[in-house]
Amino acid sequence: MTEQPLLVLKGVHTHIGRYHILQGVDLEVYAQRVSVLLGRNGAGKTTTLRTILGLWRASAGEISFDQHRLNTLDPPAIARLGIAYVPENMGIFSGLSVRENLLLGTGPKGFRNSRLEEVLASFPLLREKWNLPAGTLSGGQKQILAIARAMMLPRRLFVVDEPTKGLAPAMVDVLLDAFLRLKEGGATILLVEQNFAMAATLGDDAAVMEDGRIVHVSSMAALAQDEALQTRLLGLSLASHQ
Repeated sequence: MTEQPLLVLKGVHTHIGRYHILQGVDLEVYAQRVSVLLGRNGAGKTTTLRTILGLWRASAGEISFDQHRLNTLDPPAIARLGIAYVPENMGIFSGLSVRENLLLGTGPKGFRNSRLEEVLASFPLLREKWNLPAGTLSGGQKQILAIARAMMLPRRLFVVDEPTKGLAPAMVDVLLDAFLRLKEGGATILLVEQNFAMAATLGDDAAVMEDGRIVHVSSMAALAQDEALQTRLLGLSLASHQ
C-alpha cells in the first residue's frame, strides 16, 4: 500500500501488574478498510485494543492515530479524535431505555435525525424495543444496541471486540449485514473476531497474534484461502466453521 496508515503501533509493550502481555506489537490499520485481529485465546488481542484506547497504558513503544500520539492521552481525549469502542462486555446501561442508551452515543453536540433513522434502518428491532429498559434485551440484542450506539455519530475508526461472541447464527447475520453497510459507507474498522467465517467475509486485512506479538500479516483473502496456514496459526481452518 502506498498511502499512510491511519493507526500505527510500533513496538508496543503492555504490562498488567507483573504480567508482560504485549511484547512488541507492530500493527498498521488503513483508512476505509476492515482490519481483523486474530489469534488464539490469550494471545493479547483485547489487550491490544484496550492499549490503543488508553484503558491500559503502553509501557513501551508508540501508538499514533493520524499523526496524533496516543500514548499520553486519556480515553476521553482519544475518543474525541473520532475513535469509537465497542467492548466485548458491550457497556450497556441496563437501567436506561434503548433510546437513552442510543443517545449516550451522540455526545454533547447531538446528532442529525437522519443519522438516527439510518441506524434504526440497520437495526429495526431497536425501534421495536425503543422505550424498554436495555436490561430486558437478550445478549444479542444488547450487542446490536452497543454497535448502533457507536454508529450514532460519524467516527474515523471503529474498534470492536468480539461482537459475535455467544450469539445465535441469526444475530450473527444481522451484525454482519450492519458491518457490511458500515464498510460500504467507507468506515475504518479494527475488529477482533473469533468467528473466522465472518472475519473472512468482512475483512480486508488480517493480522494474527501469538504470545503478545503479531506473527502474521496479509490480506484477509490470502489467509482465508490457505487452510494449512489457518490451522498452524489459529488451530482450525475456515472449513471447520462451514
